[in-house]
Amino acid sequence: MKKKLLSLLCGATMLAAALTGCGSQSADAPAAAEGESTEAAASADGAKIALITMDSIDQHWISLNEGAQKAAGELGVEVTFMSPNTKDDAQQIECVNNAVAGGYAAIIVAANGPDAISSALKEAIAAGIKVVYVDSPANVDAEATFSTDNVAAGTTAGEEMIKALDAKGITSGDIGIVNVNAATQSTVDRENGFRKAFEGTDFNLLETQYGEGDAAKSQTIAENYITQKVVGIFGCNEGSTTGTGNAIKASGSSDIVGVGFDKSDAIQGLITDGYLLCTMAQNPDVMGYEGVKAAVAAIGGEDLGGKVTDTGVSVIDVAALGGAASEASGDAVKASKAWKIALITMDSIDQHWVTLNEGAQAKAGELGVEVTFMSPNTKDDAQQIECVNNAVAGGYEAIIVAANGPDAISSALQEAIAAGIRVVYVDSPANVDAEATFSTDNVAAGTTAGEEMIKALEAAGVTSGDIGIVNVNAATQSTVDREEGFRKAFEGTDFNLLETQYGEGDAAKSQTIAENYITQNVVGIFGCNEGSTTGTGNAIKASGNSDIVGVGFDKSDAIMNLIGDGHLLCTMAQNPDVMGSMGVEACVKALEGESLGGAVTDTGVSVLTK
Repeated sequence: MKKKLLSLLCGATMLAAALTGCGSQSADAPAAAEGESTEAAASADGAKIALITMDSIDQHWISLNEGAQKAAGELGVEVTFMSPNTKDDAQQIECVNNAVAGGYAAIIVAANGPDAISSALKEAIAAGIKVVYVDSPANVDAEATFSTDNVAAGTTAGEEMIKALDAKGITSGDIGIVNVNAATQSTVDRENGFRKAFEGTDFNLLETQYGEGDAAKSQTIAENYITQKVVGIFGCNEGSTTGTGNAIKASGSSDIVGVGFDKSDAIQGLITDGYLLCTMAQNPDVMGYEGVKAAVAAIGGEDLGGKVTDTGVSVIDVAALGGAASEASGDAVKASKAWKIALITMDSIDQHWVTLNEGAQAKAGELGVEVTFMSPNTKDDAQQIECVNNAVAGGYEAIIVAANGPDAISSALQEAIAAGIRVVYVDSPANVDAEATFSTDNVAAGTTAGEEMIKALEAAGVTSGDIGIVNVNAATQSTVDREEGFRKAFEGTDFNLLETQYGEGDAAKSQTIAENYITQNVVGIFGCNEGSTTGTGNAIKASGNSDIVGVGFDKSDAIMNLIGDGHLLCTMAQNPDVMGSMGVEACVKALEGESLGGAVTDTGVSVLTK
């Protein structure tokens, strides 16, 4: 059960902590944290750990505390959330001093800035207290850091804004930035990454304004930007983003693109209502959870070496939240009859397609239409063409299709359209105009996959070597695009990308290919879809070589287990349920006479790591 969180000043929290004392030991020793010996976990049992974030109000910090409390319960330690109720250096320093005076064994801290808190942390370390950073480090060496790669995430935020502006036909104009202050390194890094995205464009980034992370102050700043006729505004944290969205909402202008950082109910509501384009959602619960595990390991005597772990970020937009894009009229889609819609994916076995079908069936139930999942049981052009022909012969009024390749299925689709059937693409389009497409920006996602591999290799001290790529085939556009983006990430590096091998998306064939790559002493392997990724992970597992970095695409139970067991670094998780849901809604709109204009909607991707 989640504990109620009280926004208390540090002194009051310390009093409560002193009255409570250490938690009692459980009868059974808790499971050891990842990479931690059982002895280390046992020696830390009942230890007191202070969690000090920038404030105790933002939902970001509340979620971080929830993750910390979960780990505390598992490991049998006491974590006290003793954060100030507002972002203030003096109060945060007081919290650190109180933790030292209160006999805490470790401090987990998200520093307001890199310098203000440093002296207090040095004194804590001198007193034998272990220090672990979450979200934002200070300029003092600590046991470990769990945070977001804020520069990269800021660049992603900028790229999302540029894409949205380009889609509106806007290629120049002023952009406003609402930051917290000039000292909080995490938000400064986000701004630096955001500005980096605009290099070489005709947009003009205005001087940054600071709202101290306060939503009301940030709204005033954003409203001032709006009077200057900006085309976009970037909020660097939860309060800045909320204020930005509220200002755009109050302005009544749907032309201003608002992009932000962090995830809260308020922010998600502003995205759903169309006042913000998207937000970069961190994983604060993971930071808190891993922070406690690291603190326990350090208390138990383990040397963590000051390692910095990127806890990842996801782009949360209206599609990722499961909401459909608003119609120009503002009216919800309605079905005047029980339209018959055929759903034809590449196969009916991969969990990706099963999940896509689940999203389609859920939306069909909402709208009162019939969706038949009539996909072949394997990736085969002839079988997929037969499915299209069967849909035409069966009197289906619309077809949702994920094409094996851009050309093979085209003639069959053209005949379907000639027969009056509406066609909508999900995941992978063919070279035939359709009503709409709902898919992942596969080139961008492939580049992200490459960047994740490079970061992991460099962290291991590997800056050159051969990389293998396991793809489906040379015709499936989605996976071809992923490979293109992956290769793009390695341009200018000393790594050598080997010739691509094709496994038709079959896990067993892909494993054989990956095993052959391993005999060539590759340092990394990329799997371009679910089967390719599963095969890659299984090959690395069978090799017993933990030095090979495996990165993949799609999400399944098998892939998540391979990540959890350390045989894959990460996977690029799409939102197939969103594709299915939005695909059905688009079919109904088209069947009811609405012109969708062939719009292409990016349904987003998330990096899933251990």
